[in-house]
This record gives sequence, structure tokens and C-alpha cells, in this order.
Amino acid sequence: MSLPAILPVIFAQMAALSLIMAGAWAFQQRTRNSGFVDGVWTFGLGLVGIVSALLPLSGETTTRQIVVALIMLAWSLRLGLHIVRRSLERADDPRYALLIRQWGSHARRQMFILLQKQALVTLPLAIAIFVAAHNPAPFGRIQDWVGVLVILLGVLGEALADRQLHDWLAARKKDDRVCDRGLWRWSRHPNYFFEWVFWLAFPLFAIELSGGYASGWLALAAPVCMYWLLVYVSGVPPLEQHMVAKHGDAYRAYQARTSVFFPRPPAEGTA
Repeated sequence: MSLPAILPVIFAQMAALSLIMAGAWAFQQRTRNSGFVDGVWTFGLGLVGIVSALLPLSGETTTRQIVVALIMLAWSLRLGLHIVRRSLERADDPRYALLIRQWGSHARRQMFILLQKQALVTLPLAIAIFVAAHNPAPFGRIQDWVGVLVILLGVLGEALADRQLHDWLAARKKDDRVCDRGLWRWSRHPNYFFEWVFWLAFPLFAIELSGGYASGWLALAAPVCMYWLLVYVSGVPPLEQHMVAKHGDAYRAYQARTSVFFPRPPAEGTA
């Protein structure tokens, strides 16, 4: 399957993602809780991914298509429901709230533009899902099973990080200003790390090392894009800025001893 052959699918994915994020913007404007934006994004990408995976391009639906569709269903339900629950427990997402304050009277228009940009940078993820599902190689290669293990590591690791943070927030004492328990002792953003791990699996599903499926290499863009977004754009930078402003020296000390993204033991000699 050549790149020109999949261009109509890519255009359809882009249109769908744009509409979904327009809906996220409308919901944010109505509720004034920007936390739901990420929930809409998650469910929206899950839906686009499932439809893309199950497109009947060759007549019969393959095992690979079903596996990829089920992966996207499980991912979107787990992460999306977690985000919705979190958003119901707080008034706003601190990352978006900071931007809204900075935009001032232009916040309505700037939020719409931001979410359309988010739709655009989500496109590599949707493409990776599509080419992973439509790899003509029968499912069951060694790298396919490695991909399944990577998926499990990513989903279960992120779920564990989310649960540890939720439990800490529920049980913390007044002096506990920063969560540094469990996975959060090894990384300041273990949930982001394991989300990135999840997307590493799609190149394993998509790439055919024999060279018979050139489009599969497009899936490499998914983990590259996700890493860039999480570490340099919408993930770590605004959240770290918020945490420093909120917790001051306590969070600076946490930064000094704890890896920002990739898990590793805490630095020695720091409090």
C-alpha cells in the first residue's frame, strides 16, 4: 500500500480530528473546565483509531485489524475514564488554566486555535494506528508479540502511576506537598513516560523488515511525536511551571533528586 493510496484516509482522519477538537473547545467553553479537553481528545482518537483499523480495504477483516482496534478501545476507555473522573474532582486543568489567564480577553479564540493545532499534531498517531492495522503480514510475528508486551507495559504502568497519585492525594497529610511515592519517586512524570511507551508498540506492529510494506515506517512518527508533545510542549513544561508556582522549594527539591521523564533511582545526596 503506497503513500498516495492512503492519502484519502489521512485527509479523513484529519477532518475527523479537527471536528472532535472543535467539539472539545465547545464543551470547554460551556463547562469552563478545560480538564475535559483531554478526555474528549482521548475518546476521539480512540474512535478514529478503531474506525481506521477496521476499514475494509482488502475485503476480509484480518486478525491484525481486530487486535489493533481492541488495543485502541482498551486504551481510550482506560485513559479517557480516568481523565473524566479527575476532571470531575477539580475545577480546571492547571496547564490550560495558566494559558487562559495569559491569553486574557483573547482566550476564547486562542483556545480554539490551540485545540486545532492539537488535532494536527495528533494526526501522526492516527496514521500509525492505520498502518499498523493494515500491515499485510499475518499477525503472529515475534515483533508483534513484543508489541503486545510493550502495550501491556505502557497501559499497566500508566494505570499504576495514576492510581498511586490518586491514592496519595486522597491520603496525604498537610505537610505532604509533593508525591514521591512508588513510580513517582523514580520519575516526576511516570504517567507520561508510560503513555510514550504505549506508542512505541505501533512501529513494531507496522514495520515489515522484509521491505514489503514501506508505509509501515510512517508509524515511527507516533512515538517521536508523543515524546515531543509530552516532554517539550503540552505535558511537562506547563505542569512543571504550575507545580513550582504552587509548591515552591518543595517541588524544586523534588526536581533536583528525581528524573523528569525516564525512570531512574533518585539522585543521592538530596533530600
